[in-house]
Amino acid sequence: MLHYKTFEHRSESEWVVFVHGAGGSSAVWFKQLRMFREAFNILLVDLRGHGRSKDFHGRDSSYSIPSISLDIVDVMDHLKIESAHFVGVSLGTILVRCLGEIAPARVRSMIMAGAITGFNVWARFLIASGHFLKYILPFRTLYRAFAWIIMPGSKAQEAREIFRREARRVTPAEFRKWLRMTREVNERLRSWSGVTPSSPILYVMGGNDYIFLPLAREVVNRCSNSFLSVIEGAGHVCNVERPDEFNRRALEFLRSPVLATAPAM
Repeated sequence: MLHYKTFEHRSESEWVVFVHGAGGSSAVWFKQLRMFREAFNILLVDLRGHGRSKDFHGRDSSYSIPSISLDIVDVMDHLKIESAHFVGVSLGTILVRCLGEIAPARVRSMIMAGAITGFNVWARFLIASGHFLKYILPFRTLYRAFAWIIMPGSKAQEAREIFRREARRVTPAEFRKWLRMTREVNERLRSWSGVTPSSPILYVMGGNDYIFLPLAREVVNRCSNSFLSVIEGAGHVCNVERPDEFNRRALEFLRSPVLATAPAM
């Protein structure tokens, strides 16, 4: 089972599950904990091969978006959490979106930070470069290069440092397994195009996220229960770069009337 950590509220019954991205760990959410713990029960997970789950590779070692997503459901079952709100960042948003498809009763709402909703020319270039260079360059060198391209500028320095620090725990073999899933990710993104999800989604994007923000705008324009909130001056990992603003907007969404019809816990 994945390594996990919980923070339980004394009187609140609702849960929020935080899902980090590839190369990260649950440490990426440390700036969200204090404010979210005041209103919800919290579940943090380290995805397979990451953080303190670095030696866990799934029940059947099958690396696919659904199998990795269901690792999270296994933890929820273990803790007897019937449903929850989900907060994902970067590639973690793909896993959250997948859970909304394959286990809709478990997902009350979704908050997507730095959401990946498609691949533009830059993203396709990064993926192609990763596949070409994965056996040539040390994977940590690739991570550093990717971090600079996805999170450029001095304002994103802290986010890059967290990304690089947590990436040290990921083995080259694990990195290659996740990189091989990019084709599947692209196929799923295409299949979700124009499909209205069963649960409300808030996309929280940095105004400087030049790779993924334009694509998120397109998705929100197509889906009636999806909403976009742009944090100006922030980049891809906006929950780290502008945590107070991210927390305020995310918590306002979780308390909003739009969630009144979400499945009861």
